[in-house]
Amino acid sequence: MINATQIKKGMVIQIEGELYKVLETTHVTPGKGQALMQTKLRKLYDGSLRDYRFRSKDRVKQAYLETIEMEYLYQDGQDYVFMNTKTYEQIKLSEKVLEDSANYLIPNVVFTIEMYESRPVSVNPPMTIKLKVTKTEPFLKGATQSASNKPATMETGITINVPQFIKIDDILLIDTRGDKYLERLK
Repeated sequence: MINATQIKKGMVIQIEGELYKVLETTHVTPGKGQALMQTKLRKLYDGSLRDYRFRSKDRVKQAYLETIEMEYLYQDGQDYVFMNTKTYEQIKLSEKVLEDSANYLIPNVVFTIEMYESRPVSVNPPMTIKLKVTKTEPFLKGATQSASNKPATMETGITINVPQFIKIDDILLIDTRGDKYLERLK
């Protein structure tokens, strides 16, 4: 148990038996009365957002997550199969657990999966990933080069803004933290 004043962004805490990831914290000291910790939380199991106010004397249970590297193998109906890279144990995850990580599911890519009491609660893709362009507009000759981007659909279905010179079948390096184009690979 920790004091509410020790809550930091990125922590996972337990409230009323549910796990929440702390997205924002603000220490509020009103002119009269006790200090408060105003937090914005995301429920790990369904992704819902919640604002929660803790009194400075409140105590909170911090949840510790186990992180495991797992390789994405294939899709099996509505589920996605991952394999532990150390024990070779396979698990199936639903799209609900994957959330935005589903945009980067390519076989043999290693993801970091956070587990709580042997249950997966979140899936994190690698920071950068190589994706192939499957659809984009052709290059317009005479168009200015300055800051003109166009949308490109990648092999996983995600759409990224890319420079004008990118064409179909190009392999791009994408930053998964912000769905941003980094560079074209040879």
